Amino acid sequence: MLGAVATATAQAKKPTLMVVPSDNWCYQNGFILEYDNQGKMVKTPDYKRALQENSDLLLVISKINQLMTDRGFPLKNLESSLKTLESEAAEDNMSQSKSGGEVSESPTDKLKKVAKADIWMQLTWTVNEMGPKRSITFNLQGLDAYTDKQVAGASGTGPQSQTPELAILLEEAVLSQLDLFNGQLQKHFDDLFANGREVMLRIKKWDSFSGDLESEYGGEELSTQIENWVSANTVGGRFSLSDATENMMLFEQVRIPLYDATNKAVDTRGWAKGLQKHLKEAYQIEAKLVMKGLGQATIIVGEK
Repeated sequence: MLGAVATATAQAKKPTLMVVPSDNWCYQNGFILEYDNQGKMVKTPDYKRALQENSDLLLVISKINQLMTDRGFPLKNLESSLKTLESEAAEDNMSQSKSGGEVSESPTDKLKKVAKADIWMQLTWTVNEMGPKRSITFNLQGLDAYTDKQVAGASGTGPQSQTPELAILLEEAVLSQLDLFNGQLQKHFDDLFANGREVMLRIKKWDSFSGDLESEYGGEELSTQIENWVSANTVGGRFSLSDATENMMLFEQVRIPLYDATNKAVDTRGWAKGLQKHLKEAYQIEAKLVMKGLGQATIIVGEK
């Protein structure tokens, strides 16, 4: 009976989407932002300026939003998410531990945390002109917002038309490919329901921590106790411990449930807080939890 309910829930839910211009489109059109990543200048798309200065972008996003809404997909709005991010920026200007351990996040990482969309739909398009006729060539990529892996894709060129309307040209180009694209999205989301969402977990230690990850707690090394917790709290015990020393651990392909026993959504932060709580309750170890984007959690043992 429970299995039937879970299956019905999976079939009823669709991934939440957010449509954004692709990195390539932003770079080609000069919408680039540079930020300081621990002393190194890094380029990233400037979505805010792109929306303010390119009216075609607003039209294109609105049209894709409409097409996806018509097919039952919930959407997050890029412009609204950017405004939310700005209002929160003053509160979260700097992420530092009490010991001064700084965490560097890209503007895109921060936007992902605010928007909380499952999938980012990255769109690139070009208008082709042949005499009085025009067509659109497009490339649509569905990226898992937690892993940045591409999970769906569609591309093509629409029929030539004499309409001056960009939205109509785009719709004519995209429509023939959209059902296949949506099928790929749904297949990915169904996999998340069955096998869990893929995230990453790093374990580090503060210099002030008296022991290390090889110190014994409860008759086992701390690293083993952490690995045991991860195994017990992942879907089917699925994860890969790709690196481990006395000072750090790296868990990749960690599959966490989408929903808990009360059908409340589980995100990476909430899941990792469970480990943070376990370390304190079982071994009296304080730890700081730091997030990067939606899908990368770092727990630093030794202090908050």
